[in-house]
Amino acid sequence: MMDFPENEVAADNQRRRMEGISKSPVGGVIENVISVARPALAVGSALVASASATTTGLVVAGGIVGGLGIVDWFRKLGSSKVSENLEALGQATEDALNRVENTLREHGTDVDKIKTRIESDEFKNGMASAVLQALRTTQENRLTRMALILANGVKENDLEPESLDDMMRAAVELKEADIVLLGKIYESQKSLLKQPRSNPSHWFGEIQTYWDRFVDSGALDASKHLAYRSSLSRLESCGLIQKFRQIDTAAVGLEHYALLEEGMKFYERLQEIAIQR
Repeated sequence: MMDFPENEVAADNQRRRMEGISKSPVGGVIENVISVARPALAVGSALVASASATTTGLVVAGGIVGGLGIVDWFRKLGSSKVSENLEALGQATEDALNRVENTLREHGTDVDKIKTRIESDEFKNGMASAVLQALRTTQENRLTRMALILANGVKENDLEPESLDDMMRAAVELKEADIVLLGKIYESQKSLLKQPRSNPSHWFGEIQTYWDRFVDSGALDASKHLAYRSSLSRLESCGLIQKFRQIDTAAVGLEHYALLEEGMKFYERLQEIAIQR
């Protein structure tokens, strides 16, 4: 049972005891949680200590909370979830890399080249980036996204560290609905981005044409315009699409969005590695 510390000094001593208990790799994370929690614990302690017969509600609440051992929950749940995430991320990456190896073998790629890519510093840095981002989610599908980004980077022999960092961040921050919308925009505009030597002076006009076709196709349900706006905002904040102009109207789709090269690359890296038969 963990009681509220009597004062700030007691709270500090409690923090040190917790530091001694927490020896896992996530000790630094848990230490930060405890540091943030310490002022709240001190305030709760003061409330309990000063409670009178007319404030028994506070005493009861404080006793219940103290008995639950909230800080201990953070430590145990944090350590458990991080271990679970890293295991899931590692297994998903291994499975995806096995599919990459099989696919590249069938295309005649030398096995030593595959091994060199996986053992490269760039791949190891990408793994480190994925590990750090794994601390930020409880969603297994987001861990799978990072595994696919790593494996497809090996497949394409493209493990540029800065790009991997950005993609790992986006893999954790974007919702599934955002990815679905990005996929729709990708299918609509990928042919434009894959054109050789696209003329920049004509690009904006072409984007308008492609986007208008996209909206006219019924790809966006106007009744869900607020959800779409949230997704579009998140995709733009990750540097995957760009909004060109704002129109003062309630209708969704009248602002023109361009798929950027980073958006095309990110979406393609999220695709499952197909094993050729």
